[in-house]
Amino acid sequence: MFIDKTDIYVKAGNGGNGCVSFRREKYVAKGGPDGGDGGRGGNVIFTVDPGENTLVKFKYRRKFAAENGADGQKRKFFGKSGEDLYIPVPPGTIIRDRDSGRIIKDMSDGEPFVVAHGGKGGWGNTHFATATRQVPRFARSGRAGEERNLTLELKMLADVGLVGYPNVGKSTLLSRISSARPKVANYHFTTLSPNLGVVGYGEESFVVADIPGLVEGASDGVGLGHDFLRHIERCRLIVHVVDISASERPDPLGDLLLINGELAAFSDALAAKPQIIAVNKTDLGYDEANLERVAAYAKERGYRLCKISAEAFLGVSELVTAMAEELRTLPPITVYEAEYEPESVAAADPSAVTVSKENGVYVVSGDWAERLVASVNFDDSESLQYFQRALRSAGVIDKLEQAGIEEGDTVELYGLEFEFYF
Repeated sequence: MFIDKTDIYVKAGNGGNGCVSFRREKYVAKGGPDGGDGGRGGNVIFTVDPGENTLVKFKYRRKFAAENGADGQKRKFFGKSGEDLYIPVPPGTIIRDRDSGRIIKDMSDGEPFVVAHGGKGGWGNTHFATATRQVPRFARSGRAGEERNLTLELKMLADVGLVGYPNVGKSTLLSRISSARPKVANYHFTTLSPNLGVVGYGEESFVVADIPGLVEGASDGVGLGHDFLRHIERCRLIVHVVDISASERPDPLGDLLLINGELAAFSDALAAKPQIIAVNKTDLGYDEANLERVAAYAKERGYRLCKISAEAFLGVSELVTAMAEELRTLPPITVYEAEYEPESVAAADPSAVTVSKENGVYVVSGDWAERLVASVNFDDSESLQYFQRALRSAGVIDKLEQAGIEEGDTVELYGLEFEFYF
C-alpha cells in the first residue's frame, strides 16, 4: 500500500516536578532543604530512513508522545530525563503545520529535526532557600512539553520523472535503464505507486521515477494522477513518454498536449519544467505524419525528441545520454524552505501575563502565572509571601490596578480565587 500524505499528532514529554524535601540525618541539626530538580521531558525528533518510500506506517498510528521527565528526589537528586522519541520518515518528506498548511521542515537534507521540544524540569526547593527564607516548603513544577498537529507529505526525491498516459511503456523503460523491476503488463494502471531506479552513466548517476499513468482530469483528482502529481514537483527534468504507434489512442500529439495541460493545471512550476519527449513503441510501426506533428511541437517548445523502443531496446542509450546532458545544466533537486517555525520552549515571560474582567471577577492568565500557582504551597506562610512578592515584582498587581480593581474584589488565577487588598 502506498500512502504519501497523512495527519499525525506529536507531544513532547513534560518536565518533571521539583522536589520539596529537607535533610534529615542524625547529629545534623537544621540540615536545610535538599529537594532535587525534575528531569527534562523527551523531545520528538524526525529522522530520515533511506529504506522507506511510503508513509504507510502512519496509517494506523497517528499519535506519538515522548517520555516525561521524572520528578526530582530528596538529597538533591535530579529526576531522570525523558527518552527522546525518534520518528523515521522517507527521504523527501515535508512536515507541515496542519492548521495553517505552512512548511515547518523539508527532510530532504537527511538531518534529524526536533519538531517538539520537551519541557524543562522544575526546580527543587533547594533553589528557593535564602538567608531570610531558610525553610522553603515549595518547589517549581515542570514545564509542559510542546505538542503539534502535523501533516506529513511525501514528495519523492528524483532527478527525472517519467510521465505519460497509462500503458505507454514507462515501467518498461525504467526496467531497461536501471536495476528497478517494476510490474510490467499490457493493461492500464499496471503501476499503482511511483517506482524509483538509479541510472548509471559513466561515472555519473541519477534517480528516475516512474509516475503512475496520468489521464484527462488528473489535476482535478481523476484516476491516480492527482495522488502522484506532487512527486513530479521535485523532479529536475520530465521525460514525457508517448505511444507513437497509436496502438491504443489515435492521436499521440493530442495525448502529449493533454498531459502537459494537466501538469500546468496542477502547478505553474510543473508547466515550466524542461522536458524530453520520448516517442516509444517505434518497433510496432507508426504514421510519419504523427511523428512530424510531435517533432514540430517539440521544436516549437525547445524540447529534445528521442525515438525509442523500450521493449526492443532501440534508442534507449541515446535517451539516457540526453537525460544526463540535460541534467548537467539544471539546478539541483528542489528543497522547500520553511514557512512556519514553531515556537520553542522558552522561559515564561511575566510581561505576557494578561488581566481581564469576566462577570465581576478579575482573571489573570499567562504561562508565567500558571507556573507560579503550580509552584506555591498555599498552606505555608513563607511560600505565600513568596507568591505575593512574585506578583508584585512581575507587575501583575500594577496590571490589576490599571484594570480598575478595588479592595475586596475577587481575583481568579488558574483555579485559585482570593480577595484583593492593597
